[in-house]
This record gives sequence, structure tokens and C-alpha cells, in this order.
Amino acid sequence: SSSSSSSSSSSYQTMSSSIPFERYDEEFLSLTEQVTSKLRTLDPAANANANDNGSSSGLPPTADADLKMARNLLLQADDLLKQMGLEARGVEDATVKRDLLGKVRVCKTRLANLRDDYEAAKGFVERNSLGLNNTTDSNGNRNNNNGGGKERLLGNTETLRSQSDTLANARSIMAETESVALEITEELGRHRETISSAHGRVRQVTGMTNRARRIVQSMGRREVQQKLILYGVGGTILIVFLMLVYGMFK
Repeated sequence: SSSSSSSSSSSYQTMSSSIPFERYDEEFLSLTEQVTSKLRTLDPAANANANDNGSSSGLPPTADADLKMARNLLLQADDLLKQMGLEARGVEDATVKRDLLGKVRVCKTRLANLRDDYEAAKGFVERNSLGLNNTTDSNGNRNNNNGGGKERLLGNTETLRSQSDTLANARSIMAETESVALEITEELGRHRETISSAHGRVRQVTGMTNRARRIVQSMGRREVQQKLILYGVGGTILIVFLMLVYGMFK
């Protein structure tokens, strides 16, 4: 019955530890669906089809707002993914931990794909704002307003954005490394506490053993003293008896 109760308590602990992760997973799915919805209207392929159908610009009026909202949602998803990683690494059960870390890797891949879609949509919106995208005039003829200066400006913008992304990725890696280092430090602290507790129990058992040894020694001394007293009383009685006998026959 004790084994069944321990197994049920361990399964309850595993279930309770996975509940927050499932909530994180659902929230991450909701965020990625919102990002996909915002980027769908900014898809270059969809807007190219819109241009083919005779639209002068396939971008909606809320393109900049949608792009900003998608960026904020991606940042929220990134923060949530870090929390999911911490939650997964904090699970004690090895099997559950491996499964949760697998889910985290899948979410990282999906987030990376969404970042790529965001960068493509962002570049399309910027090119459209600079007039570098192909447009269609009233006669259905394609006009290409690409200019050398605009191309250079766009190239510089993309270079700066790439550098900013590199710095952001470096900061993200540093933050993740710091979180892992803190987690390892906490784990080492828990092991140190366990070792200290074991040493304390060993010292306590040693003290109890020493006290028991002293008690046994004290009991041994008392037994010797009692035997000596008994022998002395017996010898005294014998002497008195002999003296009485001697007095009677004298």
C-alpha cells in the first residue's frame, strides 16, 4: 500500500508540474496564431497576386500597425518561450522533462519561422513605403519605381536592421545563458543543502552512539559496584556467623 501511495503521489506531482507548462503552451499557440493573422495581410506573395488583379497596392491601410502588433506579439512569444524552457528544465521526472523540452524545441522552430515571415513582411512594407515595389497603373501596365538612391537607402536600412537583429540575438543568448547558469547554481545549492543535511544526520547518529556507549559503560560500572557490595555484605555475614559459632563452642 505504501508503494501504491508513493506512486500515486509521484504521478500527482508530475501532473501538477505539467499543468503550468500546458497553460504556457496554449498561450504560445494563441500568440503565434495572432502573429500569423497579422502577417497574412502583409504576405508579399498575396500582395503580388493583388497587384496582378489590378490593385495599385495590395497593402492594407493598417499595414504599419499590423507590423508593429506582430512585432510585439513575437516579443511576447519569445518571453513566454523562455518561461516554458525554465518550466521544462525544472521538472524532476526525466521522461516528462524530455517530452517538455521536445515541445520547447518545436515551439522554437515555429517562432523562428514566424520571425522569418515577419522580416519578409517588414521588408515588403518598407519597400512599398519607398516606392520600390512593382505597381500597376490605370492601363494595367507595370511600373517599376526602383531608383538607385532608394535601393541604396533600402540596403543601408536592411544592413542596420541585420545588425540590430544580431545584437538582439546576442542579448537573448546572454539572457538565456544567465538563466541556465542561475538554474545550475540553484541546483548546486540544493545539492549542498542535501549534503549538509546528510552530514548533520551522521553527526546526530554519532552523538547518539557515543551516548549509548557511555550509558553501557555506566551500567557496567554499576554492575561491578553492586557485585563488590554484595561480596562485602556476604563476607561480613560469614565473619559474624563464624564469630557466633566460635562464641557458642568456646
